[in-house]
Amino acid sequence: MSGASPLPSGAGKPGTPGATAIRLAWATVAVGVLVFALKWGAWRVTGSVALYSDALESIVNIVAAIGAAIAIRVGARPADANHPFGHSKAEYLSAGAEGALIVVASLSILTEAWHGLMQPRAYGDAILGMGINAIASTLNGVWAAVLLRAGARLRSPALIADARHLITDVWTSVGVVAGVLLVRLTDWWVLDPLLAAAVACNILWAGWKLIHSSTDGLMDAAPPPQVLDTIERVIDVSSHGAIEYHDVRARIAGHATFIQLHLVVDAGMPVGEAHAICDRIEAALREAIDGARITIHVEPPEKAKRDLGGVRGSPFIG
Repeated sequence: MSGASPLPSGAGKPGTPGATAIRLAWATVAVGVLVFALKWGAWRVTGSVALYSDALESIVNIVAAIGAAIAIRVGARPADANHPFGHSKAEYLSAGAEGALIVVASLSILTEAWHGLMQPRAYGDAILGMGINAIASTLNGVWAAVLLRAGARLRSPALIADARHLITDVWTSVGVVAGVLLVRLTDWWVLDPLLAAAVACNILWAGWKLIHSSTDGLMDAAPPPQVLDTIERVIDVSSHGAIEYHDVRARIAGHATFIQLHLVVDAGMPVGEAHAICDRIEAALREAIDGARITIHVEPPEKAKRDLGGVRGSPFIG
């Protein structure tokens, strides 16, 4: 006997978590366009290669946000005949693509930095440029905080990836403004392309981390240890009436957490009673873990694993 919790039929409809995530993703596109316009203006009035690098990263933010919005919409679709486990992994593709875009942007910035090193040039209106850039960075920081909270609540890898990228962008902008001020005070113009190169290396590292995290999702990585502890604690509390449970496995795919386990019951237990135990475990897991998708395999007593010191539960494996 097995019980599998269904995917939400209302995913992506107005008022659902999927619809909220989609709205936030498209709002991120609008914020990205505004921030890019501001940073582009800052570069135009100064001619700073470092500010150019900051503006270029904003283009990546826009493209990545569009990709995230599309991925979230696809990921919110319920299961169908071709995708019986749903479409939630689409968000990892978006996060991975964003990481790749960041790498491309960093290489473009390094190219521009090299030209700046070969031909250092003085700034235009540095004060105005720094002021415009500071406004853009503040906007990015506020929106990143909104996305982080929403991404954690909605369990959206795409929103969280966007938020982390924006936070990286904020710190980059702070460093760029500080560097531009230093260059303006010292008139050592070669610092500008060197600062741009440092920005590119920082962006490159952020892109690598995003690609790594999205790969983990596509490879069915296990949830964090605290989530695993919660899963086993809930099963242990709610599985009374069974002889034991074992071979608990869990993986995360976007907003969904897939959980499977083997439940050993007495051979003479009626089917209805065993099913009631499964229902109780599933209800408790769904209460404790948002987006839980549970499969339980019921087994006879001879399948019990009693080599665990008499403990009814068993560790996670696989």
